[in-house]
Amino acid sequence: METNRQDAENAKGREPSKEIDRLAYTVIGAAIEVHRVLGPGFLEEVYGKALAIELSRRGIAYECEKCVTVNYKGYEVGKGRLDFFIANTLIVELKAVQNLAPIHEAQVLSYLKITNYPLALLINFNVPILKEGIKRIILSS
Repeated sequence: METNRQDAENAKGREPSKEIDRLAYTVIGAAIEVHRVLGPGFLEEVYGKALAIELSRRGIAYECEKCVTVNYKGYEVGKGRLDFFIANTLIVELKAVQNLAPIHEAQVLSYLKITNYPLALLINFNVPILKEGIKRIILSS
């Protein structure tokens, strides 16, 4: 019985909190507004600047191009760069590519692993409907 309770608690820990989910929903709304105004076809940098403006307009705290350290067995072996780090809890990676590839998801999953944050959004702006370009990626144990 105790093991089942612990398993249930551990499984809960894999899902982001309702607060993080609400934050992700708000960020997706900001990204949809950027896509609605600009549409597909621009470089990632353009979408990044526009999203920063939209996040600021909505009062959402964020850091652009936040550097994170990659460690291997206690040794620093490199750095990563998060496109957006939202409210100290959510990673957002932007793309403007024909199709998202497995390497894009692997990159975001690696960021989740090194930061130990539970949720990231991978957003590809080069799509006709932004909903088709959003992937929600959860860190699992």
